[in-house]
Amino acid sequence: MELEIVDGVLRLSSFLTVTLGIVVLFVGRRLNQKVGFLREFSIPEPVTGGILFSLIFGLIYALSSVEVHFDLEARDILLIYFFTTIGINSSLKDLLKGGMPLIILLAVTIGYMAIQNLTGVGIASIFGLDAPVGLLGGSVSLIGGHGTAIAWAPKIEEGFGVTNAMEIGIASATFGLILASLMGGPIAKFLITRHKLTPEKHEALDIGVSDKKSERQITAFEFLDAVFAIHICGIFGILLNEAVSAAGLDLPLFVTCLFAGIIISNIIPDNFPRISGTKWPSRTPAVALIADLSLGTFLAMSLMSMQLWTLIDLAGPIFTILAAQFLIAIMINIFVVFPAMGKNYDAAVICSGFGGISLGSTPTAMANMSAVSQRYGNSHLAFIIVPLVCAFFIDLVNALMIPFFLANF
Repeated sequence: MELEIVDGVLRLSSFLTVTLGIVVLFVGRRLNQKVGFLREFSIPEPVTGGILFSLIFGLIYALSSVEVHFDLEARDILLIYFFTTIGINSSLKDLLKGGMPLIILLAVTIGYMAIQNLTGVGIASIFGLDAPVGLLGGSVSLIGGHGTAIAWAPKIEEGFGVTNAMEIGIASATFGLILASLMGGPIAKFLITRHKLTPEKHEALDIGVSDKKSERQITAFEFLDAVFAIHICGIFGILLNEAVSAAGLDLPLFVTCLFAGIIISNIIPDNFPRISGTKWPSRTPAVALIADLSLGTFLAMSLMSMQLWTLIDLAGPIFTILAAQFLIAIMINIFVVFPAMGKNYDAAVICSGFGGISLGSTPTAMANMSAVSQRYGNSHLAFIIVPLVCAFFIDLVNALMIPFFLANF
């Protein structure tokens, strides 16, 4: 059954969830077209629509006590699609070019994660709360996101007696996601305007295609060829994921699909015979279009499904921690990340992505950079190093840092 109400819970099937996600995306687009400041500050369209609909579902719950639950299986497939396109668009030449900036951004991010945890622990102690509560308002839920919060909350509850660890973690991750979605665009606009930055050269968009009428139309076969390439990389990504799991390393599937896309795109020669009769579709408009629709629909579905009513009773210390984390993230972005990345246009786009990483998630970072790129110009460098830092290295660092803080604070 596509839609049913059982015990006060309205459940939407995967098909209806995707359909509603598309509606949310269109509503966000129309609002951004009509409301000047949303467009001016490069607020991503799925963020605009997703937050609006999450508020609507919260109002429905407040008036009727009916919770709306979504089947999000298709959303996770869209995430794999998106990161596979990022891998397909990557080249070893660009990866080598991004070598030093990648190392610098990783070092800054690791330092920031420690500051984030110290901030959470410090504010929690002011309220007389234990350090694990502060960690739940630190890298566990913010730079770690919902997945890390859900993974660590049971361990913190069992090991340290924080009975509402899951609620605290999800609340922090949810509000962090909202703040991260709203932070990246304004930071980039401030930096670009203040320093009069422009792209060094015109580059095709990594995510999305130009709205200009002169843009060449994408044929059905080009679109299908891009989907076929994504599926090839997805198959290798699944096999790679199983291999690393057998070796004892647990990575999200979208990370191994990202690496599969990078590997395949860089070993296939231009003259390699393909059944489609075309070259491998790296950096083609069709791949960029699929990246755009996958990311937009994923983020719209993620934000519209937030259960805001679960957060009301967790105000006090949680909001204090989040406010402090928000201010620190802005300061780190402007005064550390931007100078460290070279104070140029690429650095400004990277800052919009770091705004998404710092309090939100990898898709939020990519959506922030996509919105900025579509307004001011693309930055291949940003779309190479930011996903590598936040989709791969952050999870590894967090896996070591969280136990360290739990054992020593």
